[in-house]
Amino acid sequence: MKTKNNRLETLRMIISSRQMGSQEELLNALQQEGFKLTQATLSRDLKQLKVAKASTLRGDYVYVLPNDTMYKRVSTAGSIREMMNSSGVLSINFSGNMGVIKTRPGYASAIAWNIDSSDLPPVLGSIAGDDTIFIVIKEGYSHEEVIDALNEIER
Repeated sequence: MKTKNNRLETLRMIISSRQMGSQEELLNALQQEGFKLTQATLSRDLKQLKVAKASTLRGDYVYVLPNDTMYKRVSTAGSIREMMNSSGVLSINFSGNMGVIKTRPGYASAIAWNIDSSDLPPVLGSIAGDDTIFIVIKEGYSHEEVIDALNEIER
């Protein structure tokens, strides 16, 4: 199920960062990100995400996500990996074995996914909102070790 969740998250990021007008364009973008799927699977994914088509100022129709602040359209397009690895982090603060990472709006989910999938030794897990990530630090690790580990996945 993780593969489907990764695919859906990537699809959300593509739609929120690029103007895509056809399923063929979406399939090509997903393929560039390492996902191989059929048009029928893409169609089911779009339905599950409640994706619609909306008119642009030029009169073209493009795919849009439901009114969800987490996936606001960004003005500069880049690869999904670049977006996930780019520094959307604004600050990090600790209290005991807990940390709070503040991000730019809409970045927290992707960054938290990146943290969790990197299986960092000092981090037990994370929970993300729109612009905030809560992390739990394993016992025996310093805050500096956590920051060093997080910096390694940002590259």
